[in-house]
Amino acid sequence: MRLRTMLVCLAVVPTVAMAAQVTVTAQQLLAQSEHLRTDVEAGERIGVPLAGLMTQLQAERVMTAARWAGTAVADDDLREKRAATDRAVAEIRHASGSSGAAQPSGQSGSHLDEVGARLDQLAAFRKRADAHNGSAEQVVDYYTDVIGDILRAYQYEFSHAEDAELDQESRPAVALFSAGEMVAREDTLLALAGPSRELASTGFSELLDALGTHRYLYDTWIVPYLSPAEQASYDRLTASDAWRTKIRIESAVVSNHQDTASGVKLPVDVGGWRAAHDAFAPQLAALNADRSRSVLAHADAKASELETEVYWLVGGSGGTLLLVTGVVVLTTRSVLRRLNRLHTRTVAIAEETLPHVVARLQRGQAVDTEALPAVGGHQDEVGRISDAFARVVAVSVDGHRQLAAERHGFGLFASGIASRTGNLVSRQLSLTEDLQDAFGHDEALLAELMRSDQLTVGMRRQVENLLILAGGEIPDPHTEPMRLADLLREAAAEVEDFRRIERHALDEASVQPHVISQISHLLAELLDNATRFSPPRSKVVVRAELAADGLSIEIEDRGPRVAAAGYEEMNRRLHTAPPYSVLAENAHRLGLFVVGHLADQLQARVTLRRSVYGGTAAVVILPGELLVPTEAKGERVPVPAAEPGPAPDRDPEPATVLTPVRAPVPMSVRQRSERALPARSGPGDGTRPPLPERVPQTHLTRQLRGPRAPEPDAGQDAATPEEVADAWADYEEGTQKVEAELRQDQP
Repeated sequence: MRLRTMLVCLAVVPTVAMAAQVTVTAQQLLAQSEHLRTDVEAGERIGVPLAGLMTQLQAERVMTAARWAGTAVADDDLREKRAATDRAVAEIRHASGSSGAAQPSGQSGSHLDEVGARLDQLAAFRKRADAHNGSAEQVVDYYTDVIGDILRAYQYEFSHAEDAELDQESRPAVALFSAGEMVAREDTLLALAGPSRELASTGFSELLDALGTHRYLYDTWIVPYLSPAEQASYDRLTASDAWRTKIRIESAVVSNHQDTASGVKLPVDVGGWRAAHDAFAPQLAALNADRSRSVLAHADAKASELETEVYWLVGGSGGTLLLVTGVVVLTTRSVLRRLNRLHTRTVAIAEETLPHVVARLQRGQAVDTEALPAVGGHQDEVGRISDAFARVVAVSVDGHRQLAAERHGFGLFASGIASRTGNLVSRQLSLTEDLQDAFGHDEALLAELMRSDQLTVGMRRQVENLLILAGGEIPDPHTEPMRLADLLREAAAEVEDFRRIERHALDEASVQPHVISQISHLLAELLDNATRFSPPRSKVVVRAELAADGLSIEIEDRGPRVAAAGYEEMNRRLHTAPPYSVLAENAHRLGLFVVGHLADQLQARVTLRRSVYGGTAAVVILPGELLVPTEAKGERVPVPAAEPGPAPDRDPEPATVLTPVRAPVPMSVRQRSERALPARSGPGDGTRPPLPERVPQTHLTRQLRGPRAPEPDAGQDAATPEEVADAWADYEEGTQKVEAELRQDQP
């Protein structure tokens, strides 16, 4: 079955069947039933707490009025009564604010809001009553107003305008609560008279109004509408001694009161009111509650009748609906099952198979095509989607295969260019060495040759950078471990401005021979960056110390401040392998990418952060497996070297050997490229020029231990001929010693 047909079955058939047989006929009945259910639920949830709250407020109002009037009321009784009121307030707040329950709507809801607003003032009026602040009538009126809002909420809560029968039945229920409030208000006014039995004129008028109103309500709006059971309860109430006492006291108040200068004096008969009220009040409250429950039960029964009608209507169309349901279930399960299989396979290919294939292509490995989806030529919609996805995967794999081939080819191309360029650089270094040997007697020319040698070494490092970023590796011919001090010296010799680098290293450990070139190149890039981006006369300090998890090398400069976002971006480059597009955009600053690539090969951690001097500190953590212990203790090796002069004998240091880009060249060439150029002295300062920095496996020559014979002046340099001759003799003798040692090591 086509997907289009399935969608028709899912959409058209259920819609037509439901619209034709059920929806049009049953919608109105269901809406009416739902409305009645909502009213019943809201009445049970809110009506019962409202009735309890009204009863507690009436009782607290009477007790407050009696205490104000001087009647003996125990503090514990008043606190207990107020606590009961507070519990009723909390219950109504919880009922009206609970989520998910049916909420009263229209004016009923607004009256509940008014009740809540007035209850917020309850604590304030209690304080006024306790302090006798204001008048008793103001406090009593507050309670009366709250109860009035509750009655209005009841009136709208029990109003069922959509059902005339229920509306007629609910009116006596509201009238019963109103009449009960009039009786309670009469009780409050009599309590307000107190032991003196005196009321103000306004209070006496309110008493007469309450008396007449509740009698009118009972006679006109309550008794004619009571059910037989309710009528029997009302008859028992009116026939009781307590009710008769009530009638007698009310008649005495009306006929036997006395007007005084301050108000109205009530008769002595009012003394029996409290006992009579306590006797008939529970029966009156029970009558009110029974009527309310009767209205709610009738509304619930009416809702059930409406639902029953709907059920019969639905039952008549049951056969058709069952057929529709069966069709919907079958088509839905079929579609969902096929789509679920397609989704599962698509996710597996996108998250597992395709990344694995791409990774293999990038490594230049073969790809298993059977693991990729194939086009099956399906005719239905789901099958066509599967075939389309298979075509997309095939195009993607072909694109990645072509991209991997191009990347691999470019890497080979770049490696070849780097190799040939490296050979040229090595030849340039050899030529520079020959020129140094041939024209070493000319100090000015020698200085320029040494500078050319240093620049050529920097050029070789850039070629090595290209080789590293192209995926190649720097050959490393070292066979013996190298001390940390020698390693730092070798890295510093790669930097053009090496005189500003000050090294601090301990020789408790040495570096494995197979990673010497990589570590030296990594440190050289960081040192070169530090010298280029710091003031020309400032020092760059490099420290090497053993740490708990390996070797810590910190390079610190005093360059310009870098924002936190700048350090975050630079550290991101250190820990991310960039594509060629990113390398092309950052061709002028590839050092961090090279450092990150080497750190990844060495399993090292490199972090850039702000130093205490305001510049940048680069921290390199080398793993412990790259280190070996060193027997001889290291020494602090400052750069540049000290002034020449007599020096004590010192054991020779092992030779430092760096690796060229491709085939190794004679080691003396590499050593000559690392040698520091003696700094010229200023004109006429009379000082001797400083010697080149010591090269590993050389030592101070005998010429430095005593003065030399004067030699002819070689040029316009301000240094004396003796000083120039001493420097050049030291240079030549050190070179000869290194070359002799290298020849002995070669087979």
